[in-house]
Amino acid sequence: MSDTIVTLIERIQSRCSQRWTLMEVCGGQTHALLRHGLDQLLSECVELIHGPGCPVCVTAIERIDQALALASRPDVILCSYGDMLRVPGSDGRDLLSLRAQGADVRVLYSPLDALQIARDCADRLVIFLAVGFETTAPATALLAQRALAEGVTNLKVLLAHVRVAPVLDPLLSEANCAVQGLLAAGHVCAVMGEQEYVDLAQRHRLPIVVTGFSPRALLQGILQCVEQLEDGRHQLENAYDAVVDAEGNRQARALIHAVFEPSDTIWRGLGVVPGGGYRFRSPFAVLGLNEPGPPPGGACPDACPSARVLQGLMRPSECASFAGACTPEHPLGAPMVSSEGACAAYYRYHR
Repeated sequence: MSDTIVTLIERIQSRCSQRWTLMEVCGGQTHALLRHGLDQLLSECVELIHGPGCPVCVTAIERIDQALALASRPDVILCSYGDMLRVPGSDGRDLLSLRAQGADVRVLYSPLDALQIARDCADRLVIFLAVGFETTAPATALLAQRALAEGVTNLKVLLAHVRVAPVLDPLLSEANCAVQGLLAAGHVCAVMGEQEYVDLAQRHRLPIVVTGFSPRALLQGILQCVEQLEDGRHQLENAYDAVVDAEGNRQARALIHAVFEPSDTIWRGLGVVPGGGYRFRSPFAVLGLNEPGPPPGGACPDACPSARVLQGLMRPSECASFAGACTPEHPLGAPMVSSEGACAAYYRYHR
């Protein structure tokens, strides 16, 4: 532990006149906080609760079931990021088990790989399951632009991108919300900029600090959040200005805007979030899949209380199935699957 980190911890501890409750939005931040034991080092003065910042975890179960149905078709090659393969659908099945039974399910590292597969397999329908926050949406938008420009007709996109700021608005409006300050995800702000969070801080009158992912960056964000709370301030501050510009990544934002428009979207366990995702604009809508999924309202299986975990209302270790019936090898819900899931973080690091 460096002197800088020790100094930051001491400054946080000395600045707190009471115990403050902060939420880190990003699952990557959750893993870093637990891996380095920062939650325990600060436990007497700061309570850290975990937000819905895991894109795999919040992908609607309707989309998972739709992906499972499509992957079961012999004419389909379904492409996905690796984390999605073990996310259970409403019946407990996942894409990995379908692949073991013979379905053509492929793991991609870049959406553009799906375009090459579509070129190589002209007699098959190639479907890309597009998930993630605003950080991965530009790559999907680029895929859409190139597919349309090349006239590739056997490529479709099952769109499941979600937007972070819109889900925080209803979450912070809940009567039982205990959050007093927010650590915003630096990578999302690097793409989208600061304005959505400026508005959020003013609307809910709570401090928001854009924060990185290293122990030092996280502690700096916590310190700035605590200083605002102690001073009675509520504004957006950027503690990650080496990466995040106020306007974000202009090219990435322009790419997103050209291909997508905000849309009301179902989040797993949280229901429909107004403006909580994206849909294709014309003329890119031809790439979208409009086949109906299971009836709306399907939630995470009863065995998995993911909604409470994703809202910061329950710690993973408080779940009766945690580390027993539910483990990373046999997950009952998405938060135990993903490398950014809160349940996976608690299973791996919680002491």
